[in-house]
Amino acid sequence: MGETFNAPAWLVDRHLNAGLGDRIAYRCSDLAVTYSTLASETWRAARMLHELGVEPGDRVLMLVLDEPAFPALYLGAMRVGAVAVPVSTMLRPHDVAVIAADAIPRVVIASRPLEAHMRAALSAADSTAGTGSAACIGVLVDTELGAHPLGTAHDDSRHDMSGVLLWSNFADSREIPSAPTDYHTPGFWLYTSGTTGQPKGAVHTHGDIKGVTDTYARSVLAIGPDDVCYSVAKLFFAFGLGNCLFFPLSVGASAVIDPRPPTPAIVADMAVRHRPTLFFSPPGFCAALVDSAVPADTFASLRATVTAGETLPAEVYRRFKDRFGVEMLDGIGSTEALHIFISNHPGDVRPGSTGRVVDGYEVRLTDDQGDEIRTADARGALWVRGPSVTQGYWARPETNKTTFLDSWCRTGDVYRRDEEGYYFFVGRNSDMIKTGGIWVSPAEVEAALIEHPGVLEAAVVGGRSAEGLETTVAFVVAAAGHQIDTATLIAHCKQRLASFKRPREIFVVDSLPKTATGKIQRFALRTRLEGEMPPAATNLAPSE
Repeated sequence: MGETFNAPAWLVDRHLNAGLGDRIAYRCSDLAVTYSTLASETWRAARMLHELGVEPGDRVLMLVLDEPAFPALYLGAMRVGAVAVPVSTMLRPHDVAVIAADAIPRVVIASRPLEAHMRAALSAADSTAGTGSAACIGVLVDTELGAHPLGTAHDDSRHDMSGVLLWSNFADSREIPSAPTDYHTPGFWLYTSGTTGQPKGAVHTHGDIKGVTDTYARSVLAIGPDDVCYSVAKLFFAFGLGNCLFFPLSVGASAVIDPRPPTPAIVADMAVRHRPTLFFSPPGFCAALVDSAVPADTFASLRATVTAGETLPAEVYRRFKDRFGVEMLDGIGSTEALHIFISNHPGDVRPGSTGRVVDGYEVRLTDDQGDEIRTADARGALWVRGPSVTQGYWARPETNKTTFLDSWCRTGDVYRRDEEGYYFFVGRNSDMIKTGGIWVSPAEVEAALIEHPGVLEAAVVGGRSAEGLETTVAFVVAAAGHQIDTATLIAHCKQRLASFKRPREIFVVDSLPKTATGKIQRFALRTRLEGEMPPAATNLAPSE
């Protein structure tokens, strides 16, 4: 083991030791959480996990909304040497079960509205672990921070009527020593979907957290203790986790969190109420803000808006800056790299570009043979390496061989670099779609569409909205004797897919273009989208 380093101790205890315990770490609605309170709640979470038999390396799967319990539980798991596994709260129970079967957690923690997801995860984890293994334990986050009773409850009273443990009934918040982890100790996994649509757990270490704060947070954001961070992207995202946990806590700053799904009206209200200085959002949501009725001075407190997750079109940049008067710093990051590694910088923004390489990272463009491309404006596959890049996925040896090489990570993106060192997104070398900053598997959407009795075949590709943002577009062929009804098909998708996965545009066609072997020619469908659809196609364009 190398030099001892425990990320939660570095993020929280360091500020207490410096006498900064009264500083605000989080604001959630009308609740203010100081660093002292965050520390005690982190210790409470760590003691709970220790009492439940969690050992170093055990996984703690989290289905927790953006509420004060999230940072406490996340940091508490890492404090005792366990592996925190935050999972998207936007997924369906069966999606969560797939992840649980892969991670095989020792404990599953969920916010009360996600109890069904937790039970699906518990069942999947137990089935995968098999007989003879300790049963996976479920814990419900049932109260707001600070509402737990004083003292330690009796074991029999810690369960609700359905036998699930309640977070509020673990009251011991005495300080607990941090585990003797180091920079290379796995601390958390973040699940991402690959080209097959199957989720993969990117393994990140305690040191990766310091890696992103020493690079992007310092050299691009120049974040300081007086900053207030507010992120549309939630804490279960790599993007949101950096925005509202790693970055503010690294310097003793504060963050604004909200368990509600974001809307322009909600975000505007939070911005006016809490006066953030740094705002983080996918480009698509920024476009929605521009098109909304929120006042132009809503973001007067900001010094920068950071966008990532998908390419920020130059027109959206112009409209947002003209409307709100705030500079936008677009960049590219990934679950594998943990946060942004190419970015526009304050005072150095090239609209339509992803910017320049962030200090501390290296990137390269390669041709089909893997040789580096140095010619300006030539297209190539984008690779990255740096202090926060994962060394691999959990239990995916074959995928790791093709994705990671000599500390380099293949991103799956195609870029070009101009003579001045600015990078421009070209496309992806797979059929995956990224909408709202989230990867979507075409195969998963197609499978849901085909489940409808009126659909014979379906093909899903990435299209572009009028603003230039990527969207999910479906082409469907009706089964004999059937006609596709818009409302019925939309309702069908709502029952089977998370909102970000659903098609935003549907075309009914007579047939799908295929190769001689019967494979769908997706490039031909994308070509159709770039031109006019043939007369036989009907654009259903569901609104939502």
